[in-house]
Amino acid sequence: MKKIKRILVAPLDWGLGHATRCIPIINELLRRDVDVIIAADHRPLDLLKKEFPHLTHVRFPGYVVQYIENGNLGWAIIKQLPDILRGFKEEHRRLEELIVQYDIDAVISDSRFGVYSKKIPSIFLIHQLTILLPPNLQWAQESVARVNRFFINRFYECWIPDVADENNLAGILSHSPSLPNNAYYIGPLSRLKRREKQKIDFDVLVVLSGPEPQRTVFEEIIIEQLKQTSCRALLVRGVPERNTRIKLTDTITAVSSLSTEELSKAIAASSIILSRPGYSTIMDLSFVGANAIFVPTPQQTEQEYLAKNLKEKKICYSESQTEFDLMRSLESAKDYTGFPMIHNDPPRRATLQYRIDNLLMEMDKRT
Repeated sequence: MKKIKRILVAPLDWGLGHATRCIPIINELLRRDVDVIIAADHRPLDLLKKEFPHLTHVRFPGYVVQYIENGNLGWAIIKQLPDILRGFKEEHRRLEELIVQYDIDAVISDSRFGVYSKKIPSIFLIHQLTILLPPNLQWAQESVARVNRFFINRFYECWIPDVADENNLAGILSHSPSLPNNAYYIGPLSRLKRREKQKIDFDVLVVLSGPEPQRTVFEEIIIEQLKQTSCRALLVRGVPERNTRIKLTDTITAVSSLSTEELSKAIAASSIILSRPGYSTIMDLSFVGANAIFVPTPQQTEQEYLAKNLKEKKICYSESQTEFDLMRSLESAKDYTGFPMIHNDPPRRATLQYRIDNLLMEMDKRT
């Protein structure tokens, strides 16, 4: 009897975006009757348990970066590099244990550098081939790029969730001058379902995510400003470990999290989305053709670049968190086009399907 293929999927736990963009990959694997094991921690684990309650879930601790409310994030990460590198080694050791314990045939790691093995095909999912550093750390840019390529080259393949041409979403982040030899563009990934625009129930849909304490800081800013308006708003707090729905005022409702189906419906029923410009969020909103206001996480250069890039293209308006004004943003956003639905579903899925088929063939060769 032919052995059922078993693949472990391990997203990074810095925010929810790495977990949400693994959802379409997991769905493609399940369509091929692959036995998927989800290895995650904290909120990503809680979210994926809700999305796939029938799958096996393993708590897989990662390396925790201490984000600071005020100060230079770049320097904070550099100071924590020894701990991060130790984290790589620890998750590599833990993966080797899981391979034996669960008889794993392949692994897909979303941005977890230590989750690879020489024993089985290991896939690395990443959109940030170019890691942007703040201005005061530009001197280390090339060194960081070399280290990034070194870790990526350990994997069997590197999957980039973007397109190779000028219609790309991530700009220079996903289009490094020196592309790794094992890199393949698989097209943008989205867990959402396209829906026709329906009756508008919400003037603003707020989707919160990202690491603490900044997630909470931004939430407090938004709630305070929303209460000063008559806007009908739904606030998705991005805390899937809870299960709450609270009426903050007659016009503002807060929920802890939404399923894929629920979020797709909420976006279709909203005039505009207010969120962080995390890359997974950008892929989602591009897929459904939504308009958005973006507020980057302070000191997070990737989000600052993405927000600036989309603003310059007149696609989505953005403001900094320290200067954010809700009413001004809503008015300014009227001059921006929002995302066109340029990524049709069959072509978007085809590149991902091809890489998955190639992975399954490689697994057959090694058995």
